[in-house]
Amino acid sequence: MWIIFALLAAVCAAVVTILTKAGLKNTDSNLAFAVQSVLILVVTWTLVLAQGTVGKLKQLEKHEWIYLVTAGILTACSSLFTFRALKSGDASAVVTIERSSLVFTIILAAIFLKDKITWQVATSGGLILAGAILIGVSKKG
Repeated sequence: MWIIFALLAAVCAAVVTILTKAGLKNTDSNLAFAVQSVLILVVTWTLVLAQGTVGKLKQLEKHEWIYLVTAGILTACSSLFTFRALKSGDASAVVTIERSSLVFTIILAAIFLKDKITWQVATSGGLILAGAILIGVSKKG
């Protein structure tokens, strides 16, 4: 089931990129991100309230709060950087380089989460990185 959700996330991310790039044409990138952030906040808290899981906030342990707050700050930074890059860069190049985060994820997951790096994972990560570099440095036709 996780594969279906991952594929849906990928399709949504692609559409978000196109819509964001179109919305940034005459708009400041920070303002555009602020608008999207408010909508994200409304949608996610509406979902949490509708599911009745807001009470589970009390069950979060201190280290979970630290991880989630830090991840939230880094999510905001990542999005701000992506919006800024999309403002002036081609969507395909920006997203390709931004999504090379997969390579960093593989490395950090191996170090901190003890995920195993197989030769298939290493080779795939290398190909993703090579593709990101090729797209990132390619000239417009």
